[in-house]
Amino acid sequence: MGSIAKKGLQQYLLQLQQHPLRTKALTAGVLSAISDIVAQKITGIQKLQVRRLLLKVLFGVAYLGPFGHFLHLLLDKLFKGKRDKSTVAKKVLLEQVTSSPWNNLLFMVYYGLIVERRPWIQVKSNIKREYPKVQYTAWAFWPVVGWVNHLYIPLQFRVIFHSIIACCWGIFLNLRARSMILKKA
Repeated sequence: MGSIAKKGLQQYLLQLQQHPLRTKALTAGVLSAISDIVAQKITGIQKLQVRRLLLKVLFGVAYLGPFGHFLHLLLDKLFKGKRDKSTVAKKVLLEQVTSSPWNNLLFMVYYGLIVERRPWIQVKSNIKREYPKVQYTAWAFWPVVGWVNHLYIPLQFRVIFHSIIACCWGIFLNLRARSMILKKA
């Protein structure tokens, strides 16, 4: 590994140790930005929509990073830090019936009302139509990620691992949200 990259990683790990919440929030914001830039390019947007990008970064920094930080601390506390397969299965199940539906619903509401500035009636209609598809897809995808995360990833890296995978999930959600807009047009 190059010396610059190695120093950068060491500094990142130091920040993660000294300021875990801030570091996870900023990491989630950066990964939200990457996710949105990729989604904008995939959907054929020629000029980067900066307002949209900044609002997605805000969502990552203000919600995704902190929520993940506290969720993983809570799960580890509830299950006393155990990592056996039975406990991991319980953590994954709890995550999938609580935070997964909430996070997807909150993202769809935020995206519709704040990012796209659509009226509540339209957002509500789109969620009613699209949310079940999004959530069923999440339940097919995220339990595997949760299993790997809780079984193999140390607690201090779980939010970061989750955020990296969520970067790809964010592209999916952006594309799903975009398809909702196109269906309405």
